Parts: sequence; structure tokens; C-alpha cells
Amino acid sequence: MKIDVLMAGVGGQGIILASDALAEVALRSGYDVKKADSLGMAQRGGSVTSHVRLGEHVFSPLIKRGEADFLLAFERLEAARWADYLG
Repeated sequence: MKIDVLMAGVGGQGIILASDALAEVALRSGYDVKKADSLGMAQRGGSVTSHVRLGEHVFSPLIKRGEADFLLAFERLEAARWADYLG
């Protein structure tokens, strides 16, 4: 089993905190977890994304385009920007 979650939003919305919480819950549940964040100009309301991959064995933290199982967007424009990552 493998689950890929892409979280997207803008600076200050809590994307990093939410992805940290998801990763922590998955780790405590016994899953292998890899996580990668992209902050950009987050302090000025810029785009923020977090890739969270969990499963039995996960080798890379980045989700490839077209392979995300879930897109959790905190901002409508970011949802549209990252929609092509959904499987």
C-alpha cells in the first residue's frame, strides 16, 4: 500500500504544520514516511507545497506529476495550479 498526499496553499496557511502532523501520525501508525516541502516566497504569501508519501517502503519524498492520491489545497488558485499532479 502507498498513499501520496500533496498539500498546497500560500504562506501562513499552515501547510507545513498540517503536513508535519500527517507525517507524524503515519510514523506512529507504523508506516514508512517521506516528506518534502517547497516554500518559495512563503513569507510574502507565495506558493507553499508539501509532498507526503507513506506506505510500507517509500524511497523518494517527491510525488511525480499524475501520481498523487490526494490533493489537499488550502487556496482555490493553488488547487488549480497543482491539479495535474492528481492520479
